[in-house]
Amino acid sequence: MSLITNVQKFSIHDGDGIRTSVFFKGCPLKCEWCHNPETQRFEKEMQCDKEKCVGCGTCAKVCPNGAISMENGKPEMKKDACTFCGKCVNFCPIGIREIIGREYSVKELIKELMKDQMFYEESGGGVTLSGGEVMAMDIDYILAIAKELKRQDVTLTIDTCGYVPYEKFQAILPYVHTFLYDVKVMDPKLHKKYIGVDNQLILDNLIRLAADGARIYIRIPTIKEVNGNEKNMKETIAFLKEHDIHPAQVNLLPYHDTGSGKYSKLDMEYKGTDLHAPEKEEMESFVRLFVESGFQNTKIGG
Repeated sequence: MSLITNVQKFSIHDGDGIRTSVFFKGCPLKCEWCHNPETQRFEKEMQCDKEKCVGCGTCAKVCPNGAISMENGKPEMKKDACTFCGKCVNFCPIGIREIIGREYSVKELIKELMKDQMFYEESGGGVTLSGGEVMAMDIDYILAIAKELKRQDVTLTIDTCGYVPYEKFQAILPYVHTFLYDVKVMDPKLHKKYIGVDNQLILDNLIRLAADGARIYIRIPTIKEVNGNEKNMKETIAFLKEHDIHPAQVNLLPYHDTGSGKYSKLDMEYKGTDLHAPEKEEMESFVRLFVESGFQNTKIGG
């Protein structure tokens, strides 16, 4: 069963209308600017805000497996020994520990999602499956969710990086209203440098998905040092035109570092400290490039 980190209600930036967004745990990419580091690894994790720790040692005392020890007044964890029993979370007097990753049965998740059906109907919204990378999850599990949502007439949006076998897209396509498809960097070397893999599979899947009639929003996280320049935007436009891809919308998403504070809680290093968003005037010039090239529904944010 796939792990979920969050079921976020009243989302307005993950597709049309008011939505409930489900964030799955695990991603095949390692973007240096990732603002959801808790969704990168495929396994459960223990998150701990050591900066707020008062050094009481309660977590170490109650752990039945000896997975936590106190080092210089701060808790250190032996990850292999942790069984995620939750005792350290429950007994922490200041609530700085949290287990990241929860299993839901299809029935349980659908029940939670359908609580907001009224808002979906009134706003033209629905459910967005995101991540991490939802398409890297067990496809039978994702299909079961998609089929039940379709049966209950709730529109489904898939937020994807595209780096999975195309057969997964083929399987779920009949149940999806919109794909939010990331096109991060056109240069394959830069893509590998900042994201960990080249972009051939991602671009190939986009071509096939468009040819198969999918409704697609192209989303471009825009970072000044990586892809926030005229050259990359023109290359993106040329690619879309060459392959006759007509996205319903293009969203240019300015870089932000709001997730950087999560990394230390997971014993991870944030590598985006030297990255920046382009200036407002630069972002507006990128929008004009797309609009003048025939992509009328292009905007900053999404």
